[in-house]
Amino acid sequence: FLNNKVGKLLELLRTFDESSSTRLAAFSIVDSSDYAVVRMIFTNADAARHILRRSQYIFAETDVIIVELCEGFSLSGMCLYLLGAELNIRFAYPIMLRGEQPSVAVCVDDNHLAGQILLRKRYRLLSEEDLAP
Repeated sequence: FLNNKVGKLLELLRTFDESSSTRLAAFSIVDSSDYAVVRMIFTNADAARHILRRSQYIFAETDVIIVELCEGFSLSGMCLYLLGAELNIRFAYPIMLRGEQPSVAVCVDDNHLAGQILLRKRYRLLSEEDLAP
């Protein structure tokens, strides 16, 4: 959570600029009048957690699945399979990977079930190791 003040996002991002143990792979911002919720995915969750605690940021962790999108494995197809299982997408945002296929981080009602369904449909799911440079 960040106070909704000018420069707070930059301040947060700079806490990771000098880290050699993790880098930002994705982020999303939901803004409100008093605060902003910043969702972030790092290449090393343990290192990011340590940096956030050391910098005294308030944070919570939520599991997501990361789905690679490529020819024949589209975002609309993924949504269709999740709808078929009556799984609601709570939030989703793109992953920033250099030279890789487009990917999306998705949080649904049941990430485990969603992962099983997408694997059966031959989607490729990425892990934290896949995000590392």
